[in-house]
Amino acid sequence: MTIRLLIVDDQSLTRVGLRVVLQEAADVEVVGEAESGPEAVRLAAQLNPNVVLMDLKMPGGDGIEATRAIRQECPATQVLILTVYSEPGLFRKAIAAGAVGYVLKDISPENMIRAIRAVHQGRTMINTNIARQLLEDLASNGFGTEPVRRGLHGLTDRDLEVLVEVARGLADKEIAAKLFLSESTVKSHLRSIYRRLGLRNRAHAAAWAIEKNLLQPQTAWPRPDADDNPAPIAVPKDAPSQGNAAGSRTAKPGRASPATD
Repeated sequence: MTIRLLIVDDQSLTRVGLRVVLQEAADVEVVGEAESGPEAVRLAAQLNPNVVLMDLKMPGGDGIEATRAIRQECPATQVLILTVYSEPGLFRKAIAAGAVGYVLKDISPENMIRAIRAVHQGRTMINTNIARQLLEDLASNGFGTEPVRRGLHGLTDRDLEVLVEVARGLADKEIAAKLFLSESTVKSHLRSIYRRLGLRNRAHAAAWAIEKNLLQPQTAWPRPDADDNPAPIAVPKDAPSQGNAAGSRTAKPGRASPATD
């Protein structure tokens, strides 16, 4: 299937360069270009692209507002941010607006193509340096010293397992295979997670999981129904492979997404 791509960047040289790079991908077709946020919204509604490659800061309207508008008008269109800005604050705003990925302009051509394919397939792409900065920022502000019970309230152990794999960048099919579930069951868990936590999409869920430090071993997760000073979950040596998140399939620390640079 050909991926219909809309490029949004205020610099014509960047747009030309991206076209040249994407000529190497037989499954990607550039269907349009925009040099501002409002133009991007108009062209997205007109061209119905599968993926929008979105710059953040442009004259006449920024990429975050354009992302929000495109996701409202064209919910099937995925927005991948391509920017020079690595600030965690901008990342959070872009994800909250509906972007499903965030990569930097120093990305290699090969990884740029991989990122476009990945978000089209439903995966979450987050630049590894940004994910690291986000975690360091949280750590420097004392994150991890407070229980996260309030944020996890209402989620089942299986919900948490699915959420961790989303944060690692796995698609529904991959999560289903890893957790021995059907794809429809994975989708059902995701709908429940989005509803209970007030999240917009996979990338928003991935960012939430990173902020809540859920990529640490599951034995350190507080239980959703624990008191304000929960004890670590004990993992019996003979715990069965099927069961709650504290079973033998203990997750290992991982990155928020496949490396993109």
